[in-house]
Amino acid sequence: MNSRSDPLPDVQADADRRNLPIQRAGIQGLRYPLSWQLRTGVQHSVAEFALDVSVPASQRGAHMSRFVGLLEERRAPIDLEGLAALHQRMLERLDALEGRLEARFPIFLRKRAPVSGLESLLDYQVAVQCEGSRQVRRVQLAVTAPVTSLCPCSREVADYGAHNQRSHLSLKLRIHPARLHNFDPERLVAIAEAQASSEVYALLKRVDEKFLTERAYNNPKFVEDLVRDLAAALDAIHPNEGILAYCVQAENFESIHNHSAWAELYSAAWRDPMA
Repeated sequence: MNSRSDPLPDVQADADRRNLPIQRAGIQGLRYPLSWQLRTGVQHSVAEFALDVSVPASQRGAHMSRFVGLLEERRAPIDLEGLAALHQRMLERLDALEGRLEARFPIFLRKRAPVSGLESLLDYQVAVQCEGSRQVRRVQLAVTAPVTSLCPCSREVADYGAHNQRSHLSLKLRIHPARLHNFDPERLVAIAEAQASSEVYALLKRVDEKFLTERAYNNPKFVEDLVRDLAAALDAIHPNEGILAYCVQAENFESIHNHSAWAELYSAAWRDPMA
């Protein structure tokens, strides 16, 4: 038995003789406070983290406690550039060649109703990820925005009215590490909402409901239209801004069916692991 003055053994650092490297070992499902730097200010949220690193064949395990310690070190507001720096710090702290750091969290953006001007907050889901080595890393930003979509077929065949539904539009961007400052959740939310039949709001008056209902009726979209319009909007962004690859998705929670309509479109480089 060790006395209090004796150093405790570091079992994770023991040598392993099975000669099998591990690509990923770490923690996931960790909920932890997060302050994200938006263009409009700092957003305080609670994120669900996943952090892992590669473990060489000669080492028994990863030092799991260091992942939480890493988050404790960085309590200041963070953005995409800060995420990349945190990923670098993770590899250094765990003496790892490669690793992944991922966080999923909600943000709330203040919106003004289109006619009455009433303000309210609307929530959006954000996911950020950084993975790779100290020399080569891939940074990804994703948002999911709730919107309204109206069925073109229903509008065409019905004598009056058309069925519409709430939809989720998701944009996932892989961004060049030197161009991370060009993108943030607010920018992706604006791109998503501009392609919908209409936006949604938490607080509306009757004049707003009339405006939004008529806007959606005059702007019908299938899920296929939604993903094509999202892709076209991303393709219109100048290559120098740093989009390496993207994947866009649309899901319509159908109002006349008990299932969703869904579509996905991704750029040619999306499935290239090196892009």
